[in-house]
This record gives sequence, C-alpha cells and structure tokens, in this order.
Amino acid sequence: MPSKASLASRVLGALFSTPQKKNNIPFSGRYYSSYMSLPGKAVWSGRNYGKFSDEGYIRNVIAHRSISMIASGGAHVGWKLFRNNRSGRVEVKKHALLDILHRPNPCMGGAEFLETIYAHRLISGNAYIHAVKNNNGVPIELFALRPDRVSVIAGKGCVPDGYQYQVGDVVRKFKVDRISGQSDILHIKKFHPLNDWYGLSSIEAAAYSIDQHNEAAAWNQALLQNGARPSGALIVKGADGKDGGYLSEEQYLRVRSQFDDLNSGSSNAGRPLLLEGGLDWKEMSISPRDMDFINTKNSAARDIALAFGVPPQLLGIPGDATYNNMAEARLALWEQTILPMVDNFTSALNNWLVHLYGKEFELSYDVDSISALAPRREAAWNRAKDADFLSDEEKRIMVGL
Repeated sequence: MPSKASLASRVLGALFSTPQKKNNIPFSGRYYSSYMSLPGKAVWSGRNYGKFSDEGYIRNVIAHRSISMIASGGAHVGWKLFRNNRSGRVEVKKHALLDILHRPNPCMGGAEFLETIYAHRLISGNAYIHAVKNNNGVPIELFALRPDRVSVIAGKGCVPDGYQYQVGDVVRKFKVDRISGQSDILHIKKFHPLNDWYGLSSIEAAAYSIDQHNEAAAWNQALLQNGARPSGALIVKGADGKDGGYLSEEQYLRVRSQFDDLNSGSSNAGRPLLLEGGLDWKEMSISPRDMDFINTKNSAARDIALAFGVPPQLLGIPGDATYNNMAEARLALWEQTILPMVDNFTSALNNWLVHLYGKEFELSYDVDSISALAPRREAAWNRAKDADFLSDEEKRIMVGL
C-alpha cells in the first residue's frame, strides 16, 4: 500500500508533469470572439468558491444537507456498460472502463470520486475531471479538480482554447482540440444565462435565503448567549429616588464589566442580579414581531431547499406538505433532481471518455438498483401486466428488458 506522501506525489505528478511534445501547443489569439472574450487568455469565473463553500456548504445546515443528499445519492448509482453490435445491444460485465470508474485513482474510490464531482457542481456550478492517459491515449486514472483552481482559456466561438490549472505559483495548461472539442479536462457545468464559460451555482441562486437563514441562526445563538431573552436595562435612580441619575465613567465601566462577567452567556442564564443602591433592573420582553424571525428562518430554509431541488419534508422543515408521504418526496427528489444530474454526467462521460475505449461502447446506469424508484417500477410492471393486447416480448421491452 503506497504511503500518503507517495499518493500526493502521484497526484501532483499527474497534474504538473511535463506534457508530451504533441500537447505543447501555445495558447494565442489576436482577435475578439463573438463571445466577447480575448482568445488565449485565462478567464476566471469571478465567483468566490471559498465563500460559497464556507457560508453555504460549511455553515448552513440546509444547504449542506441538500448538497450531501443529492451528491451521495447520485454517487451510489451503479454503472452499466453496453456494446452495440449487429446483433443488438449487449451488456458488458467486465471492462477497463468499469474498472477506472470503480477506482479512478489511488486516492479515491468510485463513490467518493462521484460524490466530489457532484458536490463541486452544486457548490460552484462547475466540475472538472482530469484524465491521465497512457501512451496509447487511453485514460488510466481520473482526478477531480477543485473548481477554484481551474480557469477557462477563452477561445473563438463556443469552444475554449484550453484550461488552466493553478496551485500557488505552479501553472499547468491543457489544450482543447478545436475540431472535436476533446481535452484531457472534462468541464461539467450547469446552465448560466449570462456566462458563456462557467455554470451557475445553486448556492448563488439561494444566496439571499442562505444569508437570511445564517443571520437567523446567529440571532438565535446571540439570544442563548444572553440568557435566551433580549436582556433588559439597568436604570440609575437619582437622589430623589426617581429615574434620571448618572454614573461616573469609572462606575459605568465597573458595572458593565461585572455584568458581562457574571450575568452574560448561556452558563449564567437565570442567575439573579445583585444591584447596589441607585440601580434598578427593567425587564424587556420579546414582541411578536421580534419573534417572527423563527418563521423567517423556516421560510428561508424552504427557499434554499427549493433552489437545490430537495423536497422540504426530507430536510425536516416544518410548515410544508407538498407531498402526501416521505416516499413521494423521495421519489420526487430522484426523478426531478438526482436522475437529471446523473443523466447529464453520463452523457458527458459518453462524449468525453467512453469513445476512447471504442466507438461501439455506451455507458449507462442501473435504474433498477435505486430503491427510491420502486413505486415507479411497480407501476410500470402493473401497466405491462394489464396490457393484454401486447405480446410477452413487447411487455419485456416496455419494462426495459
């Protein structure tokens, strides 16, 4: 088993090794394309991937759970490989393509690799895969690249000139074939109506709701740290016993320091106040309007779930009953969110990777292995069973056999 150091060296070596001479093609251009980008220049996305990751995936529980649920679900869909020949479409059980998808590199297994790709696509709107090829041009390892380290090198028209991967001061460029669009880098992106080179992040679409949800959580935390109430006011009595007295600067600082030390924080919640002469405590209650932040937080949580395509019931968000039961909600998650994402990725792999092993191969995935789709399969079987006007062969085709 190789050591961690050797694995890291292998990954970096794959990315920053000296490319073969056929790949050393300069990136240059002296014209503006119809896409208003200067060909030959690296175009960064202009979006802060670190901020998306921190405020969305790391700090927001709704966005984190949505991304994890979608990415992990898609990562555990089994692959199927078919060979198309004159006699029809035949499934291939063992093949080098299936091996590389099940173990893409020494650092990751197949499920972890796919979960990383899907999570990158959800957080950034973009995902990148680097294929390390042998001398015959066949991929032998696949690596997921962090989106914030990759930039598109603008080209003329819709095809980029290449991709630039940068870590610190080390830069590696990857060429894109202008005719076929093939490259050692696969760029998977979501649709963006205003950007020709980069996809739109789901976190970007939910940015306002994520900010509201995070602020509501911070508000709630502040209440807990202050005794779960909006505290109150210390009132200084004057010499006549009425309000309107004053404290000296020294007295004010001493009272404030003692109050912060002895009566602030969740560990001091409910602790009685010891007030000296001339000081009175006036309790402040929370108005219904101030309490509305709870409803605001739940509303923001539903908007976040909506942006990612996750039914709110699956995230434990109260006040939403779009589906009659959890089974319907899970089925909607798979049919409307996860399967379209897997379809998109499968299509990209067929166009970018599969043909390198032979034009007769086609990659698909095993729908029957997905337990959440059992109601849909059962309904299809019942329709086929009740269709008396169909032959047995037609019924088998109807259910996907």
